[in-house]
Amino acid sequence: MSNIYLPHLVTIEDIYEEAPWVRSYKLVFKDHEVRDNFDFKAGQFGLYSAFGAGESTFCLASSPTRKGYIQCTFRSVGRVTSALADLSIGDTIGFRGPYGNWFPIDRWKGKDILFIAGGIGLPPVRSVIWNCLDTRENFGDISILYGAKAVEDLVYKNELRHWDERPDINLVQTVDPGGETPEWQGKVGFVPTVLEGMAPSAGNKVVVTCGPPIMIKFVIEVLGRLGFDDNSIYTTLENKMKCGVGKCGRCNVGDVYICKEGPVYTAAEIKQMYNDF
Repeated sequence: MSNIYLPHLVTIEDIYEEAPWVRSYKLVFKDHEVRDNFDFKAGQFGLYSAFGAGESTFCLASSPTRKGYIQCTFRSVGRVTSALADLSIGDTIGFRGPYGNWFPIDRWKGKDILFIAGGIGLPPVRSVIWNCLDTRENFGDISILYGAKAVEDLVYKNELRHWDERPDINLVQTVDPGGETPEWQGKVGFVPTVLEGMAPSAGNKVVVTCGPPIMIKFVIEVLGRLGFDDNSIYTTLENKMKCGVGKCGRCNVGDVYICKEGPVYTAAEIKQMYNDF
């Protein structure tokens, strides 16, 4: 029986400075066989280890349609993430995964997709966005609403510019009041407020949302008022996880273990959980 706690070794091939204290790593498996055969689904997560410091849980921020590497994005806020942030191109870290369930993209064919993300909640949504864009012919209209506290906190700025230029995407960007700059061309307002002003139609549409828990809560409430069915709204609760395999108990919400049964849930499923969301 293989050791579930033994990580693969991955090399940092590239580093992207996304926002203050936020970095993305492009990672390549050292083992060529693992590199060639590794596969995952959008929405799954992994555990990334800085040797001597520990490991942290992040989503797989890249799309499974992009082979040969994986990508993670994280904010430096504690011991492990600070140790990871101190590393450079060419350094080695550990990776365990993929774990968890995933967004049922195959069931969304022919539907319109609305992505709603806030701050550092864009990385797990990014995986789904690129998966859908790389198979663009399978979907109807694709819209993205993304917001952050301030302009400098927006992640994936180069990709946001690319998405804004694409004629087959409707991108709306917003920052919280007071977070705008003189050059800012987007909206100013909290994500749920901007969403309510957009008033998207609920017809034949799937919603994917991720961000701070309070944002998700109000986004779901706004979508409900707009007529969206809770079963058509998907989110991920990966921020509640620690070990990834249901051993430590940190992820449980009542009798639900997020890392084993999630992290992807519909709004309908979330509302059936204990009020720990």
